[in-house]
Amino acid sequence: MGLFDFIKSAGKALGIGGDDEAPSADALKKELDSHGLGTENVSIEVDGDKAIIKGDVADQTILEKAIVAVGNTLGISKVESDVKIADATAAVGEAIAGATAAPKDPVLYTVKKGDTLWAIAVANYGKGKGNKYNEIFEANRPMLSDPDKIYPGQVLRIPDLG
Repeated sequence: MGLFDFIKSAGKALGIGGDDEAPSADALKKELDSHGLGTENVSIEVDGDKAIIKGDVADQTILEKAIVAVGNTLGISKVESDVKIADATAAVGEAIAGATAAPKDPVLYTVKKGDTLWAIAVANYGKGKGNKYNEIFEANRPMLSDPDKIYPGQVLRIPDLG
């Protein structure tokens, strides 16, 4: 699917070691699973400061949240995704077991000093759309617990208002 950039020195610390040391694949998987996103069929590998996620998930939202959850970890600078999405439309009228769809690249935003979710909503959705900040907050739950607690370097997914 793609390769996504994150800030290596920003994010949640999972292990012991310095800022430059990536957490283990097991630590990343445990953290990912702690969010209860539906990533049971996802595995993680670590190559230097790059995390590689593989497997399958039920929908695009879960995939995007998994990328953000793994990438917003201290010591990770890139997330490579080789995750498939179950294709519910392929099964309509037919019993096609294991059908998958190619995922879309998520829209991601890296928080800058002084940013608020309101300002991020205006920057991504346009003037007068600051009140859509809650959609961004909800799109990043459970990784975000409070709309006022974002930090520079954190990467957020920006949902389509569709």
